Amino acid sequence: MQRRFEELSQTIEDESLWEDAERAQKLMRERARVEEYINMYRGLGDRLRENKELLVLAEEEGDDAVVAEAEAALRALRSDAYRCELESLLSGDADSGDTYLEIHAGAGGTESQDWAAMLLRMYMRWSESKGYRVGLLSRSDGEEAGIKSATLLIEGLNAHGWLKTESGVHRLVRISPFDANARRHTSFASVWVYPVVEEEDIEIDKSEVRVDTYRASGAGGQHVNTTDSAVRLTHIPSGIVVQCQNERSQHKNNASAWKMLYARLREADAQRRREESQALREDKGEIGWGRQIRSYVLQPYQKVKDLRTSVETGNPGAVLDGDLDAFMEAALAAQVDAVRI
Repeated sequence: MQRRFEELSQTIEDESLWEDAERAQKLMRERARVEEYINMYRGLGDRLRENKELLVLAEEEGDDAVVAEAEAALRALRSDAYRCELESLLSGDADSGDTYLEIHAGAGGTESQDWAAMLLRMYMRWSESKGYRVGLLSRSDGEEAGIKSATLLIEGLNAHGWLKTESGVHRLVRISPFDANARRHTSFASVWVYPVVEEEDIEIDKSEVRVDTYRASGAGGQHVNTTDSAVRLTHIPSGIVVQCQNERSQHKNNASAWKMLYARLREADAQRRREESQALREDKGEIGWGRQIRSYVLQPYQKVKDLRTSVETGNPGAVLDGDLDAFMEAALAAQVDAVRI
């Protein structure tokens, strides 16, 4: 990484590079990510050294409180080092990059739409807690509450690598706030995660794409555009549909929608290849799109359980506030172990 950082720094210092602004920006982004890796590794080493020294001094002076503090810091460091080890094993072509995350409410009307909105908030909270930049590209609100669908762009180091384990169907069990008889309801929503890719990575026959424009709408009058700035693209052969409405400019929304379509088509092709490979494996427990991956139970008891790894917690409130690390780490570790085997 240090050698790569030096190579990139020398390349970027060459003034002729900036004649190709797009390539220059791509190399700048790569250098920033490499620098993050280096700082992360050095930070672990610094914390280890400082706390070992502190522990030795505290033991010599018989300061039990400082000993306990240093030991707690080392335990936290071990957890962080484990997470960094998992990140170092993210070997997919797009794992280190940015990602799109789509949420779609399942059947069930208002119940499922409210659940989809809860998932949207959960992933935004998780992303923000990691220092990722989050953009809401599109949002289709439900008639009474919640959302029918939404698309996020999450930008940051390893954003796709971590979030890719979240693709699947998420199930909620609770006493419905929309049921006058206070009955327990089960709701479903699906999450689909796919990486941001370069357009040259896949070819599209643009004659096979239908382009529709419409007025972006939101929860209130002040959020409703008065021009047809939102863009929807439909890839006719595959049936894949993407839309973008976060910008006031139709041109910007159109450009973002095309990037999303390239990414969706590439991921669909990768998913097809994964399914073909999976059919040849004896282990049928692997995750596939459209399968339930996690249950969130709020009534009659409190529990969130991942059905792939059996990781669970009795604090669903924290999970819905974005505390997803334990689930992601377990799912990622399982994938890494499967690759090693």
